[in-house]
Amino acid sequence: MEVKIDFTKSAQDNANDYYVRSKRLAHKAEGAKRSIEELEKRLKTEDESFKRRAEPAVKKVRKREWYERFHWFNADGELLAIGGRDAKQNEKLNSDYFEEGDLFFHADIFGASVVILKNGSSASQEAKNEASQFAASYSSAWDNMQRSVDVYCMRREQVSKATSKGSIGTGSFLLSGEREWFRNTQLGLAAFVDNDRLYVVPEKAISRLKPKKYAMISQGKEKKSDAAKKIAHILDDYDDLDYIMQQTPAGPFAVELGKQTS
Repeated sequence: MEVKIDFTKSAQDNANDYYVRSKRLAHKAEGAKRSIEELEKRLKTEDESFKRRAEPAVKKVRKREWYERFHWFNADGELLAIGGRDAKQNEKLNSDYFEEGDLFFHADIFGASVVILKNGSSASQEAKNEASQFAASYSSAWDNMQRSVDVYCMRREQVSKATSKGSIGTGSFLLSGEREWFRNTQLGLAAFVDNDRLYVVPEKAISRLKPKKYAMISQGKEKKSDAAKKIAHILDDYDDLDYIMQQTPAGPFAVELGKQTS
């Protein structure tokens, strides 16, 4: 180790100079140590932040109920109403889910959803009115830009697939006996989200359900994909556009924010 001595100074002064230098160097070393520690902490924080951003977001997917693959809603009195999205689903509803005590709703027009109101024979008139609007809205009347259509309902024993000549085609049913009619039923739907679940219900049900925010869905000029995006935006960016499109009728739309109910 080389030590420089200033011969113009006394031994004590040289010793004091080295002491002052050593203190200064020690202070710099401590500062450098703190800077290194702060840099390491910052790099660690940035690294963890980068890893969090790089990790794919895991979305918790709610398990859907069996009836959510159909059109569906809960009518007045919490009675489940389920409707077919196509002819095959209409067949399945008739064969697998239409039971004694239920009611079969159908718009009086070619091309319409079969709507089964579970335990409908004991339903209130309001529940049946809601189910009839639901059946009207999921019919070709929507695409035809008809504002209303007649709807009827029947009991289990009045609806059959068999004739004396055998079974009839997919989506067709043999009907017998008197029908209960709902004349000039207005078309109209509304959509809202509750606990991550999308509800698409007949417009008549909104005054009963009173959701905090909902989208009114009526006939208009917007194509289905654009309408679905608008519905999603109104419903605080509900992110399943495919499911929105599955749960809306075929045809053009007009979508607007529903007025708050008191």
